[in-house]
Amino acid sequence: MAHMIWKGAISFGLVHVPVQLYPATKSEKVGFNLLDRRTIDPIGYRQINKRTGKEVTRDNIVRGYEYEKDKYVVLTDEEIRAANPESTQTVDIIAFVEAPEIPFLYLDTPYYLTPDRKGEKVYALLRDAMKSSGKIGIANVVMHNKQHLAALIPVGPMLALNTLRWDDEVRPFDEFKLPDEDAKKAGVTPRELEMAKKLIDDMSGKWDPSEYKDTFRDDILALVDKKVRAGKTEEVMDIETPREAQPSADILDLSDLLKRSLGRGGKSKGAARATENEAAEAAEADADDADHADDKAPAKPRAAAKKTTRRAKTTARKSTATAARKRRAA
Repeated sequence: MAHMIWKGAISFGLVHVPVQLYPATKSEKVGFNLLDRRTIDPIGYRQINKRTGKEVTRDNIVRGYEYEKDKYVVLTDEEIRAANPESTQTVDIIAFVEAPEIPFLYLDTPYYLTPDRKGEKVYALLRDAMKSSGKIGIANVVMHNKQHLAALIPVGPMLALNTLRWDDEVRPFDEFKLPDEDAKKAGVTPRELEMAKKLIDDMSGKWDPSEYKDTFRDDILALVDKKVRAGKTEEVMDIETPREAQPSADILDLSDLLKRSLGRGGKSKGAARATENEAAEAAEADADDADHADDKAPAKPRAAAKKTTRRAKTTARKSTATAARKRRAA
């Protein structure tokens, strides 16, 4: 059952038709929730202060109108409603027009109006009078603290209210590059035009909304059902603390690294400095490995291990210095 948005009245001359306003549509789109991939926990919506990045509680959120750049006037809901009380929750009909006169571009959101407080008779009177005239009403209405232009339309046993876009909300045609309204001037031949009209005639039929289906939604739901039946579902689970990355056991060959680095002589100075750092880090890694090996070595080979360590560190310093001199010379 649809939830009522508000109670009010249709103002028709001196006649008031008490009505209730309901949404005329419902969303059947496929809804995807945002989840934490690691735990399948839902990701919530947070109100964030754009300047500080901190979360703001609902009771600290107010409405503000920006009258200059970054300058606001704060207005309460009560002040907004009091600013124009005559139009609040009243469908105020200001004119009747022929329905085809309203372009589809202006149509926005449809609502249903139902009679309220024993207003069935006057509701039926307005509905049937509009049907007989073949016209629809143009009205002002305030919803959600915003004034709308709207079309009041008899639809079967109902009175429907379709909000309209204001004129300055619809982009004018002259903003776009378009072919001439005369198709001949755009290069269309009479034969091409006749074939296009014949194709339109062949594809013509009566409007039946039940013939059109949201195949994307149907396909997604079928895929979901298939995965559920196959047991391929995800449940909320605790997240494990990731293990620290273990250091690689690979030992870089310093000579090879230097050769490759020298081969990149055409790189920028920043890249050359990065190469020097890579060489130094690789040499230090070799030296550290030698140190660890030294700790585990027997007493006699330990002296040889220390010499290896000193040689590795000396080689690293010399390699770094050589690379630096070549960079400065370049």
